[in-house]
Amino acid sequence: VVPLDMRVELDSYAHFKHARSAWAGLEFPEPWGRVKLPEERAVQALDDKSGASLKLSVLNPAGRIWTMVAGGGASVVYADTVVNLGMGHELANYAEYSGNPKQEETYLYAKTLLSLATRVLDGRRRVLLIGGGVANFTDVAATFTGIIQALKDCAGKLQGAKLHLYVRRGGPNYEAGLRMMQQLGEEISVPVTVFGPDASMTSIVQLAIQYLESDPAAS
Repeated sequence: VVPLDMRVELDSYAHFKHARSAWAGLEFPEPWGRVKLPEERAVQALDDKSGASLKLSVLNPAGRIWTMVAGGGASVVYADTVVNLGMGHELANYAEYSGNPKQEETYLYAKTLLSLATRVLDGRRRVLLIGGGVANFTDVAATFTGIIQALKDCAGKLQGAKLHLYVRRGGPNYEAGLRMMQQLGEEISVPVTVFGPDASMTSIVQLAIQYLESDPAAS
């Protein structure tokens, strides 16, 4: 039997296993012909090299609601909540980190996201939802350490963008993590509102929207 033709289908799920093989340089096209921003490519490169999950998709660069959510399921819930509350047009991105990423990874991830969230300066308020469910094994304080360092590095940009941080998290060492976030706000003069697992996971979404709707510059 001599094959006269053949067809091969490839997917990217095991791409990380072939980093040093002849397949290493293979590029997969984005769905619907979408072109990724440099920041999205940077996060994808981080994700490819990490045992954790680091995802970032920009939906509306001028949007005023930015998210940085722990957990794939939780990230979808936050995005759905924003849309269900009538603010889908202001949803700037989809972002998810999970799998207990290293401190350096969360630092680079957060700094990349913050560079996008503070880029549009139109005088209007913006919010960043640092949310998530109740972690089973991820050390919340350790994860927040990398994010906090990125926030410190971007302090001036956060102030210029009128960014208000809303944080909701639970899990191992969450009390210390929330304390660190609260202290950070005082240190860099950026408003930070924190909640633990006693508050519902998406409660910060409604608060953030109320903050945006009360903005005199947005009327």
